[in-house]
Formats: sequence, structure tokens, C-alpha cells
Amino acid sequence: MSLNTPSRLEKVLKQGNLAVTSECGPPRGSDPEAVTSKGALIKDHVDAVNITDNQTSMTRMSSLAACIHLKQMGIEPVLQMVTRDRNRIALQSDILGAASFDIHNMLCLSGDHQSFGDCAQGQNVHDLDSMQLIQTVRLMRDEGKFLGGDDIKRPPKMFVGAAANPFADPFEIRVPRLAKKVACGVEFIQTQCIYNLDKFELWMEGVRERGLEDKVFIMAGMTPMKSAGMAKFMKNRVPGMDVPDEIIDRLSGVPKDKQAQEGIDICVEAIERLRECKGVAGFHIMAIEWEEKVPEIVERSGLYPRPQV
Repeated sequence: MSLNTPSRLEKVLKQGNLAVTSECGPPRGSDPEAVTSKGALIKDHVDAVNITDNQTSMTRMSSLAACIHLKQMGIEPVLQMVTRDRNRIALQSDILGAASFDIHNMLCLSGDHQSFGDCAQGQNVHDLDSMQLIQTVRLMRDEGKFLGGDDIKRPPKMFVGAAANPFADPFEIRVPRLAKKVACGVEFIQTQCIYNLDKFELWMEGVRERGLEDKVFIMAGMTPMKSAGMAKFMKNRVPGMDVPDEIIDRLSGVPKDKQAQEGIDICVEAIERLRECKGVAGFHIMAIEWEEKVPEIVERSGLYPRPQV
């Protein structure tokens, strides 16, 4: 039977509870166990699980297919969809496909440039940008219309999300850019990984000055560091990432075999601090190929058990 009811994530956030989401990257192959095994590790500690959409422009199992595998396990998925690879026909088609499986969360993204991936000669589509995709999903859901104007039979009941990077340059446009996404109809935001807590709190000040925290649920992005080497790589090689030297120094100050646990400790401390930041509605924990650590992080941060809805 088709339920077409609000998602668990939406209910948790609207009840005023701190929500917790995590993330799984689909495999570069067709074996669903690569996704389902990750989902099983984090199932009881999160409200929903993001499935990335050909992240870093590397060809992978489709986000929609991986979401269906999680849904069949009783795990609520968040469908990530990038505008890089699809025109407006394909985007609307995939939204309907997701809704047909009662997948009710969606994250609207532009996507990494194809030159980063394994098909550098591939064509960028970007028929729509991420903000126009937000508007498209809201049009389909709220007005039951396709972009072409025709009516939709059984409109998709999507809870509409997007990403935000409080650390990209120039910093001054980060809050206005969020305000544009809110004006387009976004309902929840998952941020870039946060390591510079002072700068994130400054961004949140700007968010509150414009009253945006009352219009959109902001989930703070968290990625635990496995080592000092990972911290240096993210600081120097990953665009839009802000990793303070204090974190690198702290990780470097413990033996190599203790750095991973130190990284977990840093992540837990950050969540504990940001829980007190007005306007933070939850946490998006991206433990990249380290999903088995998500339960520990959630439990130690006081975010377990998850609320009943």
C-alpha cells in the first residue's frame, strides 16, 4: 500500500527534536550488499541516511536504486540528486520514481565538476541549477504541476533539502546564498563538514540576524578525522574546507594508532558544543567509509536513543 505520509526526518525536526542523519556512498559495482551492510551498521542510531549521487563525479550505482535498497530494509533514505547529469525531464522523472517507492526526502545539489571524476570528457548538463531544482520539487509537490504546466497524478510528497557551505569564499555571501535557497523553498539544510567552530558560529549569527533559523532546519555537518594526514589533506586539498591548525596539531600530538580515536573525540566535542548553538536543528554525520563509528558518536553525544514519532 502507498503511504505518501511525511518522512520520519520531517516529523523529528518539526517536533523540535535534534535530528540525526548519516551518509552512505553507493558502490562502483552492482552488488547491493555494499550499501545494505553500511545501512545495517547505522540503522538504529539515525533518523535517515543520505545516498550520494555519483559523488566526486565517479560513476557509481544510482542514488535512487541504493535508496530503494535501504527503504526495503526499513531505513529511511535521503535521495541526493545533482543537476550535473540530468536535464529537467530526467530530474522530474527520477523525482516521480522516488515518490513511487514512498521515498520522501531529497537533497538538491549541483554536483562536483565532471573533470574530477572518471569521465572527464562527459558533458555537463546543468539544465537547471540547484536552486531551480528546489523550486521544481516544490512546484511538483505543492501545486501538483510539471515544469511544462501539466497536472501530476499523485504528486511527490518530498521534504526538500539542500547543502550549504559556511566556509567557502567569499564569506560575506554565505548567509545571503542561504537566504536565496530559503526563498526558493528549501526546508532543511545539511552543511559542509565543520571543523572551524568559531567561524560556523559566526555564520549562524548571520543566519539568526535574518531570521532564517525559523524558516529552515539547519543540520550541522560532522566528519570525524581518522588521522593527522587526513586533516592535512582536507585542509590543503579539499576546496571549501576550513580545518584549523589546532586540530592538526592535536591529532599530530598523539601516537598514530591513537589518532583515529582522537578524531572521534574531537567530533563528539564539536557536537556537544554546537548542540547549544541556537538555530542548529540536528547533525549530519558523514563518517566516510567509517560507518561503524556512527553509533559511538551518536551515543557519546547524547543523541541516542532516537525519538519516537
